Amino acid sequence: MKKSKLLKLDRLDRFDMFISLAKQRSVQILFIVGFLYLVLVTVEIPFVFRTRLNTLSQEPLIRVPKLASEVEFQYKEAPSRPLNWVSENAPTPTQFQHQKQLKPQSTILSRLSFDAESFDPTAKDGSLELHKSAKVAWEVGRKLWEELESGEVKIGSINKPKKPKNESELCRPSVSLSESEFLAHGRVMVLPCGLTLGSHITVVGKPRAAHAETNPRIALLKSGEDSVMVSQFMMELQRLKTVDGEDPPRILHFNPRLKGDWSRKPVIEQNTCYRMQWGTAMRCEGWKSKADNETVDGQVKCEKWIRDDNDRSVESNATWWLKRLIGRTKKVTVDWPFPFTEGKLFVLTLSAGLEGYHVSVDGRHITSFPYRTGYTLEDATGLMLNGDVDVHSIFAASLPTSHPSFAPQRHLEMSNRWKAPPLPEQPVDLFIGVLSAGNHFAERMAVRKSWMQHKLVKSSHVVARFFVAMHARKEVNVELKREAEFFADIVIVPYMDNYDLVVLKTVAICEYGGRVAAAKYIMKSDDDTFVRVDAVINEAKKVHPDRSFYIGNINYYHRPLRAGKWAVTYEEWAEEVYPPYANGPGYIMSSDIAHFIVSEFEKHNLSLFKMEDVSMGMWVEKFNSSKAVDYIHSLKFCQFGCIEGYYTAHYQSPRQMMCMWDKLQKQTRPQCCNMR
Repeated sequence: MKKSKLLKLDRLDRFDMFISLAKQRSVQILFIVGFLYLVLVTVEIPFVFRTRLNTLSQEPLIRVPKLASEVEFQYKEAPSRPLNWVSENAPTPTQFQHQKQLKPQSTILSRLSFDAESFDPTAKDGSLELHKSAKVAWEVGRKLWEELESGEVKIGSINKPKKPKNESELCRPSVSLSESEFLAHGRVMVLPCGLTLGSHITVVGKPRAAHAETNPRIALLKSGEDSVMVSQFMMELQRLKTVDGEDPPRILHFNPRLKGDWSRKPVIEQNTCYRMQWGTAMRCEGWKSKADNETVDGQVKCEKWIRDDNDRSVESNATWWLKRLIGRTKKVTVDWPFPFTEGKLFVLTLSAGLEGYHVSVDGRHITSFPYRTGYTLEDATGLMLNGDVDVHSIFAASLPTSHPSFAPQRHLEMSNRWKAPPLPEQPVDLFIGVLSAGNHFAERMAVRKSWMQHKLVKSSHVVARFFVAMHARKEVNVELKREAEFFADIVIVPYMDNYDLVVLKTVAICEYGGRVAAAKYIMKSDDDTFVRVDAVINEAKKVHPDRSFYIGNINYYHRPLRAGKWAVTYEEWAEEVYPPYANGPGYIMSSDIAHFIVSEFEKHNLSLFKMEDVSMGMWVEKFNSSKAVDYIHSLKFCQFGCIEGYYTAHYQSPRQMMCMWDKLQKQTRPQCCNMR
């Protein structure tokens, strides 16, 4: 009995001892685990900070408040696209990091592969000279870019024009020129600070005698005529301080034709011209504007003068007695001749009113012309007189005394509000490539403030980028690079800019839109084209997703011009008609066409032509030979100016861009700003 008790006690003691030992081991293990945890935490925290892992998005930890309005949604930045999604030909992350260390600003450069072989044509297709000039432009542009990226060229190192010591001397309240001074200045009077409300310019001149016209476009002979006699001159207000390499905009074109034109009756024609695009002409032919017509500052647009076909028959006695019977008195009228006569002096005064320009001759009001929306009075920085007229003197008074800065960079507004959203993680619906020139600062800023503020662009469903080549002036390139780095919406194609080589920018648009943005649809536009983003993308979505398409204002059977400024030689284009092509200011294509174009360029199989829109027509036609393309024509892609209900509107000045955007926001329907 005692023995069994002792055995039980012994077992209990052993069990207690085992339990106590197990507890001790557990405590030891827990202690060791805790110690290791503390060691790991101590080591991990600085490691996290060193490797910048703490910069990962904290959005899952924070409750995002609901957007109060659609406006806030428009300005919400889109998430960035991962690096390995940029392009199927993009370098590996290691290579990219190495390149980024060597060239930290190379992200603004087009990734289109340029090399010497790209401009060595293998076929005699008439593009040999274009390939040669492209090769030279690429070599010069590459050197300019390398010099710019190395930091050798700086704004401070470039000679800037000296400002006058006394600014009031430059902005004089009046300017006068004698005949000899006017001729010495190239028949141009410079108005350094433009005009202002109440400014007026007086011209004393004498029209020359009529002469026989030899220009076949003007000398349309009637039967029995030996020659057409012509006497006419032009007075123009121009914006002299504009971008390099372009004709100055004609803010007011005043053209008296003493012997008439096709009408053979004296006529005065007025108009405006922006980038070779004329506005709607206003003709004064001797008939007074009707009372219900729009006036300018209360003045009619056209006054009356004596015409050969005026009906000035003698009033009959019956009519005279009838008017006396009803008490209507006879209205005294004064007949004035045409205001300009061959060989006779005239005094013409051009004044700036609240609503437009007014012209009076010898103290009598002749015409009034409303301001075009795209200009302001300060833009009129020069007066030009040319043609069949001898100018005796010019006097301008009541001019503005404050000097607006004419530096093109003044248009840039360095605000984060105008920065482009980053590329999104997912492929975008539409990519818009906008062709621009290096010194078109005002045009790009107007686009940023207008249609680029559309909610589809701000939310990155649509991505827009400017495509710019290198400029001949180094200071322009410096400002361009600074602009590109700030706004993040410029892609620089590294060749020396040339009108005949615009086609290279179009290839770069296809590469960026197809590979970098991975867009479903790709659009090409210009920096003076207003784009209705929603209308354009809706037009593209009408096409079946499996179909290839080419949408725009399409020209069929268009013949090349063999003479004039836009002449095309038979060596450049041997055929009599171009392939169907959409006008350059705005067209859309499916992404498969863009991929085909880039692939052909990289294989050196892409034919180049100096007219960019015709080149695109050539490429689409070649693609169409292997896969069917839907050609969709629409006049709403306006080639010249603007029409109501437009998709795109071309030749819009920066102020017109802002006007059209304002109308689109307030009135929610597309309206033009060409006319008052």
